[in-house]
Amino acid sequence: MRHRLHISFALFFFLLTPFISLAQQEVPKKPRARDLGVPFDGTPGKFNAITDVSGVLVGHTTLISGEGKLQIGKGPVRTGVTAILPRGKDSMNDAVFAGWFSQNGNGEMTGTTWVEESGFLEGPVMITNTHSVGVVRDAVIKWRVAHGQPDPTGYWCSLPVVA
Repeated sequence: MRHRLHISFALFFFLLTPFISLAQQEVPKKPRARDLGVPFDGTPGKFNAITDVSGVLVGHTTLISGEGKLQIGKGPVRTGVTAILPRGKDSMNDAVFAGWFSQNGNGEMTGTTWVEESGFLEGPVMITNTHSVGVVRDAVIKWRVAHGQPDPTGYWCSLPVVA
């Protein structure tokens, strides 16, 4: 339960703070695909990252708690959450076209049924570890209900994409 509270609080805190891109702080030292001769169309941006795309907001928080040998429900905790808003804060109330693909079928992901059925993404794409997908999904729904508004017909429906 303590682990869930840490993640819920961190997600709540994260969504209320301005988006910060950690990807822009340091350029990776490993060679990128283009460096190895893979021919991609277009020209990469300054940081060769998703944060180079105008209007896209990316934020991240890391949770580190406890030391020693792993004990279920007690820690230590080493996890994090990344949020991507494809159209900035407007993505929260204005859906964007979306699709999804399972590269290898390993890991958990929520929200894909709605993306497949409607073709839309409503809200952020959240990325975390497999065991925290449910906790992050619940935290996003709770945050959206507390800070958002119902759809035009007056109903609340939130099916966030969390992977």
